Amino acid sequence: MRILLVEDERRLAESLRAGLTAEGYAVDVAHNGRDALWLAAENPYSAMILDIMLPGLNGYRVCERLRAGGDATPILMLTAKDGEHDEIEALDTGADDFLPKPFSYGVLLSRLRALIRRGGATRPSTLRLGDLELDRANHRCQRAGTEIPLTGKEFALLAYLMQRPGQVVTKAELLENLWDFGSTATANLVEVHVSALRRKIDTPFRAETIRTVRGAGYHVVAASA
Repeated sequence: MRILLVEDERRLAESLRAGLTAEGYAVDVAHNGRDALWLAAENPYSAMILDIMLPGLNGYRVCERLRAGGDATPILMLTAKDGEHDEIEALDTGADDFLPKPFSYGVLLSRLRALIRRGGATRPSTLRLGDLELDRANHRCQRAGTEIPLTGKEFALLAYLMQRPGQVVTKAELLENLWDFGSTATANLVEVHVSALRRKIDTPFRAETIRTVRGAGYHVVAASA
């Protein structure tokens, strides 16, 4: 899943980007409101983390313009301010949730996951394909009751494919949705991650969940050990 992070405090932005990337999100970063609007117009996002106090164009106005243009991306607003008035203005301009600074990173992650779930009613928290289970809320993967440790990118890749069982997903689509805007990732890197994922979820169980569609991409099918 791809996230847009809009935060002018560069150290905080980098810290959040690193943490979210480790969780498997692809993260694009903007440090001002105008860049945020441009990125939002150019790319599809699963959610946006938007600071209110931004140079040039503040978070309220960014949110207002996005909603006026028909952009329904779930938005979590961050602010160093507090008080009822700020929360009311954030929600009235179209934000979906509000988190004052300083905040717990764990709380931010939890609220972000909740926003993404609400943003797509057809996306359950737990994905199942045969005896393979992916618990997105708790970041856990298991097959036939056996826990399988996955990296953040492997988890995100498997989740993306499992939401489209039987559908062919191209490498270009995976790059667009699972790597950030400035990434130099190529189709070869996608292949590397798919191979690593197969070695964890398929090979030990003598199963074939992720199948290659030659010249097209990949699709997943239910396969038991």
